[in-house]
Amino acid sequence: MSKHSTTFAGNVLKLTSGSVVAQGIGVLLAPIVARLFAPEAFGVAALFTSITSIVGIVACLRYELSIMLPESDDEAANLLGVSLLCVMIVAGITALVIVCFDDVIISLFNVSEVKKYLWLVPPAVLLAGISLALNNWNSRTKQFGRLSIIRVVSAFITQGAKVVAGFAGYVSGGVLILAGILGGLVATLILGCQIWKNDNQLFKSSIRRQKIGYGIKRYRNFSLIDTWGGLLNIISWQLPVLLLSFYFSPAIVGFYALGSAVVMMPLKIIGSAVAQVFYQKASEEKNRGDVYKIVINTYKRLVAAGLFPLLMLCIIGQDLFVVAFGHNWSEAGIYTQILAPWAFFTFVGSPLSTLFLVFERQHFALLMHAAIFITRFISLYIGCILGNVYIALGLFSLTGVVVYGGLAYWNMRLAGISFYVCATVFLRYFCYCCPAALSLLFMKYYLGLSSVILLIVSIFMICFYGLIVFCKDDYFKEYINSKIAKHFMHGIAY
Repeated sequence: MSKHSTTFAGNVLKLTSGSVVAQGIGVLLAPIVARLFAPEAFGVAALFTSITSIVGIVACLRYELSIMLPESDDEAANLLGVSLLCVMIVAGITALVIVCFDDVIISLFNVSEVKKYLWLVPPAVLLAGISLALNNWNSRTKQFGRLSIIRVVSAFITQGAKVVAGFAGYVSGGVLILAGILGGLVATLILGCQIWKNDNQLFKSSIRRQKIGYGIKRYRNFSLIDTWGGLLNIISWQLPVLLLSFYFSPAIVGFYALGSAVVMMPLKIIGSAVAQVFYQKASEEKNRGDVYKIVINTYKRLVAAGLFPLLMLCIIGQDLFVVAFGHNWSEAGIYTQILAPWAFFTFVGSPLSTLFLVFERQHFALLMHAAIFITRFISLYIGCILGNVYIALGLFSLTGVVVYGGLAYWNMRLAGISFYVCATVFLRYFCYCCPAALSLLFMKYYLGLSSVILLIVSIFMICFYGLIVFCKDDYFKEYINSKIAKHFMHGIAY
């Protein structure tokens, strides 16, 4: 087993461990938060997050994605400077738009409750952009361990603030908004201070006005092309919240917000960690001339990690929400069951999509983002004008399966991997999952077991499946064994 392979596995484990703990904090406190705050409050917070996410994702004009690519740290440092400069400009423009057109924004989204929180959008955009730039610099320097700690601290502050405020009687959507901003602020400050402590000499000696100008010109495709792709992508992600808020009540938006948060948890825990490490590693392998191995192994692990949990969620989503959050949230559980197939293909396709950036194929990425946006809008719009949220989310999920499945395959082709290989991997793991899924269906619909028992059985099945997948993975076994051997030899030395 090569050093590069174990390093990849180790970096993924570092980020994943932090994500697991961070999401674990959210999972443990989510039932409390859901009982303290009404679905309407979640709906208002979700709409605010949608607005800030749309602007925040392009706050750096996508220059933050170029930080990983140069071989020279000097050039990369100047690209970090470009990214931070763009953030300040975009945040300033956002503030002007909010001041001048706040009534237009409110009428557009049909939710007057958000108006009093619009002043928080510019600082939230500034924070999001700085965080994106710093995270990409951190990935370049391979300091993945500290990101794990930062995610845990951020989650603790965010979720803790919600609980404390809720018990104190402050249960508006604004509290959820402020808690999210507070957690992000602390995380960004900690990361920024650590990066400055380690790399301030490089920044002081490298960043120059002329080099920043060169970086803007050299990587202009990120700004001119990928910005539109990123904008289409984030609007596509936020379309359900935006359209549901216009055609339905804030409560429906709140149900969707919590349901989608649960169904996308595997993407947040594992997918984002894999994407961050994969982008850095694929960039290295591309410079060596061979990305096939890293791509096929990453694809296998994504399918293995995501398929079984999301298949279980398709079956017991409503039961999970009734047990964890109460009967008031059972509607969100139904949404989760509908969205689970889409979530799986997103889980696989999204991390692999960074290959478009590695190969500098921004034109293809833009086309794919346009396809995602169009199909999502049409599917949601049909359901909305029919006045049926189930049809809207069902069509949304179906088109997501098709488009993200195509996205994954398109990226695999860039690495020279055939459709036969992709399909074989998927079908193999699907067959592994079928006996457990059929057993769960039998217990639910034939035996009529209670939601609590079904949830306990599902958790046991997922843990058992995860243990098997982990133990059969050569990369992670090699990494764990190397760590055990290292500590063993360290103990002998003393």
